[in-house]
Amino acid sequence: MTQTRLYFSTGKIEADRIFAAFEAAFEDEGLPIGLVEVDEDRDIHEVSLYADGDVDAVEARLKEILAGLALSRPIAREPVPDIDWVTRSLEGLKPVRAGRFFVHGAHDRRKRHSGELAIEIEAGLAFGTGHHGTTAGCLEMLEQVVRRERPRNALDLGTGSAVLAIALAKLAHIPVLATDIDPVATKVAAANARLNHVKALVETVTAPGFHHPIFAARGPFGLIVANILARPLMRLAPEMAGHIGLGGSIVLSGILDRQRDAVISAYVGQRFRHVRTLHREGWVTIHLKR
Repeated sequence: MTQTRLYFSTGKIEADRIFAAFEAAFEDEGLPIGLVEVDEDRDIHEVSLYADGDVDAVEARLKEILAGLALSRPIAREPVPDIDWVTRSLEGLKPVRAGRFFVHGAHDRRKRHSGELAIEIEAGLAFGTGHHGTTAGCLEMLEQVVRRERPRNALDLGTGSAVLAIALAKLAHIPVLATDIDPVATKVAAANARLNHVKALVETVTAPGFHHPIFAARGPFGLIVANILARPLMRLAPEMAGHIGLGGSIVLSGILDRQRDAVISAYVGQRFRHVRTLHREGWVTIHLKR
């Protein structure tokens, strides 16, 4: 059955209120609801609800909920065809090579070359798999840093699907702490670590920020990698400084080209020095040392 996506854009504060109200109102029907950040700098967030059946009635309910919040937004419609998204995603998820790393799905196992470090991630769990310029850039940078510095332990902050943590474990054979604020991501990360035979080296923990006791227990770290977003990375600079070991390195990504200088300035203020910037597809990966 063809679904219809009903959607509109607003600021983050209003988007969070609206998303919570939609969740409560449509909980019994089980209609999918989404909230995504479209443009961080301009504070544009998009709220979506996927409806089937009487779409007009669903839209009318959305407008009633918005009115109850003293809000009014023009609601757009977009038909969503009935597609086998698993098959489609497998078709579109081509293997990626970054340095010695080969990131692939199960369908591309036989494409691995001799000497490559293979990381298998399924298409259904493909966020942060190396197919985005930030992750691929991190993989290239991590290979260089590990070869030169040989850290004894590492932290993958905001691990997502754990591609970077798995890469570090396979490359350096060191213990890696992989944390994320999202318990679903942490669960996926643990499954991927098992799939790639590095569960003994990769510990996955759900931890918001650096307040969780696991950081003190496992740190200080010889290497920290964080592929998040520029603004959170800038806010985290003082805590990064407090958890990196003497002479340790940090690798930062999720940063647009135009945000590079601001991020570096935040870390220079914490007595880090800039070593290198890698540019890829409009994004940058930054290596700094304490």
